[in-house]
Amino acid sequence: MTWLITGGAGYIGAHVARAMTGAGERVVALDDLSAGVPARLPAGVPLTEGCVSDRALLERVLAEHAVTGVIHLAARKQVAESVAQPARYYRENVGGLATLLETVAGAGIERFVFSSSAAVYGNPDVDLITEETPCAPVNAYGETKLAGEWLVRAAGRAHGISTVCLRYFNVAGAAAPELADTGVYNIVPMVFDRLTRDEAPRIFGDDYPTPDGTCVRDYIHVADLGDAHLAAARRLSEGALTGDLTVNIGRGEGVSVRELVSVIGEVTGDRRPPVVEGRRPGDAPRAVASAERAARALGWRARHGVRAMVESAWEGWRSHHGGVPTPVRQETPAAP
Repeated sequence: MTWLITGGAGYIGAHVARAMTGAGERVVALDDLSAGVPARLPAGVPLTEGCVSDRALLERVLAEHAVTGVIHLAARKQVAESVAQPARYYRENVGGLATLLETVAGAGIERFVFSSSAAVYGNPDVDLITEETPCAPVNAYGETKLAGEWLVRAAGRAHGISTVCLRYFNVAGAAAPELADTGVYNIVPMVFDRLTRDEAPRIFGDDYPTPDGTCVRDYIHVADLGDAHLAAARRLSEGALTGDLTVNIGRGEGVSVRELVSVIGEVTGDRRPPVVEGRRPGDAPRAVASAERAARALGWRARHGVRAMVESAWEGWRSHHGGVPTPVRQETPAAP
């Protein structure tokens, strides 16, 4: 088996490549390097620079490397950007996927793993989100992921491709400092960025119907996410999965924003109290995965806790920002 990972030099893609090669799988990568970093890839993994909308390039890569399975992660993924540029998101996320699937079908490849997102659910009012929870995305990014799932399943049925759609919840952490997320789009690096600039963390809304008033989320270590892709690929290779499978990838445990900020304070030594600002439009009070289907169908469960995510992310942040620690403060949080 040889697996093509699209977006393989990205934050998540490099962790998938690391998990796959560490388990003895053959991997090749395709990345347009708009956010990818070639040095993240494990030694010996061939990298082709290009995008999934280039059919001629895809045909060449699939043939040259005798690819037998595809893990598709390449996509635009910023919610605010998707709201401002919906046509671009549909063109790249859905149009690019359509070209990739046509090329995969033409090459006779029968195994396909799709990187989806919990954004497909929107803001459901449930304690645990199962794979049967109705999908009602609230932004263009989530819409493109849901449309992508529909397209993957339809192509699978039409062309005899066994498919797995993995719905990621909130990804954090790093398996090694050099693999850390270099963007400042998710909550952990956003808080690090504030602390590094000697500013207090921000919490958007503390009046939600949750135990401490802040939003509750399900955080998954990116190394565990890499292992989930390995598990899906292995099941497809073994013929244990046929047809289509859709799976939540999360820990099944909720952590509030205030609790997460507290852990970040413990890890960094900067315990200044956060500044509370108004709610952001579209934030759900609670979004926590049911992880039972992943355990049953893939034999996979997350192994890392939130503190391990924060510690590894902090080590990576310091590595990418000159190794200079955040100014340490030992302030006692104000009384509630």
